[in-house]
Amino acid sequence: MEPQPGDLPQGLEIFMNILVFSIPFLVLLVAYVAGKIAEKRHYASIHEREGHWLSIPAITGKHLPDLPAVASADLVVGSVVVSVDHFKRFLSKFRMIFGGEMKSYSSVIDRGRREAILRMKESSPEADLFLNCRLETSSVSKGKGKAVGCAEVVAYATAVRFQRPAE
Repeated sequence: MEPQPGDLPQGLEIFMNILVFSIPFLVLLVAYVAGKIAEKRHYASIHEREGHWLSIPAITGKHLPDLPAVASADLVVGSVVVSVDHFKRFLSKFRMIFGGEMKSYSSVIDRGRREAILRMKESSPEADLFLNCRLETSSVSKGKGKAVGCAEVVAYATAVRFQRPAE
């Protein structure tokens, strides 16, 4: 059989087929690597900032005995929307079929909580204490059950600043 104009040599045709079928796996690999890098950078930022704010507590209780005189108390809020990367979204589709814990989303919720608390503390850097700290979460969707893999976390508390002794 004579090769026709436009026919590819057999080796090139095999290579093209392999390339076409491997593109989805390459996309997943790129999504995995990019997601890991972004998550690692975000955690590094969180760890650094938590070290700075470690000495100022965020307490869940409403009342504490034996507090110094309060100079001011203000409502403070910090919020964040964190999304999963494409690789985690791909893995979660399989988990939805078989059931079980969605471990790929655990880091999204963890990062969201920690980031929201940090943003809340950063909104009132002069506070001595964050009292009655609360967290609220919600999922972001396109409507009617079409989730986009994002979680919004809102942290709020009362930022308390104590009176300083007169010098």
